[in-house]
Amino acid sequence: MSSRPEPSGVWATAVGVARIRALESERDDALFQDPLAAAFAAAGGLPSYAERQSDRGREGMDQEARRRWLGVAFSIVIRTRFLDDLLADAVAAGCRQVVLLGAGMDSRAYRLAWPHGTRLFEIDMAEPLGFKQSVLDAEQAEARCERVAVPVDLREDWPAALAAAGHDPAEPTVWIAEGLLIYLPEEAVERLLGQVGGLSAPGSRMGLTLGSRGVVERFRQDRDTAASMWVSEMPEDPIGWLDGLGWEAEAFTLRERGAAYGRALSGPPQRADVGPGGLIAAVRR
Repeated sequence: MSSRPEPSGVWATAVGVARIRALESERDDALFQDPLAAAFAAAGGLPSYAERQSDRGREGMDQEARRRWLGVAFSIVIRTRFLDDLLADAVAAGCRQVVLLGAGMDSRAYRLAWPHGTRLFEIDMAEPLGFKQSVLDAEQAEARCERVAVPVDLREDWPAALAAAGHDPAEPTVWIAEGLLIYLPEEAVERLLGQVGGLSAPGSRMGLTLGSRGVVERFRQDRDTAASMWVSEMPEDPIGWLDGLGWEAEAFTLRERGAAYGRALSGPPQRADVGPGGLIAAVRR
């Protein structure tokens, strides 16, 4: 009998994200390759690509629900590539510390090329990190950089746990909050980013995904999906908001990045076929 904890609550959505990354990795025109994604999805009880390629798993969805599901899948694929590129730019600029906030089933420590001396910290609760480690052990996965798991709840004193794990706030860090902030109320987002800023030397980088304006309302009816737990969206002026927190930022939409990657999304922007997706790249002043 497996000793893996069963995915539950918010972190169970990370297994669903892994399944979407596995599906993308099977495409001839894939925007990234994630060899571990299928293993994470299978360990979490989600069918493989071969079992789902005919869309049998979405037969029961009505047209509107299926369009929303495809929009979420699109957003996950585009944000993954966007943050992959951001990380490559950050390490090229000299960052040798990477912190994944709410790491989930992220496998970037294993699938990206890292310069010598890179340390990648994965912050998440003990259960998802334990589940993840069991899959990594079964797959005999080998990290391409120094990977440090930091089991702590982001509602607790995670900066102390990160410091104990070896993070040096005097050196530039690249921070990633992917698919995380949309689950946090506004005051928790402000607190988290304030803590990040306090640990970021000048030249640090940050990559964020934020809920686009109106997305919570558009997806509110999906009560049996992760969308039922979405609570926050990006501010009306994300650039000004981050400027006030000490970051020089650029904001992109999923459609813009999708088109740049050769994966254009058709249809008018106001339709509910676009998943959560404000993409932010920022540099610490």
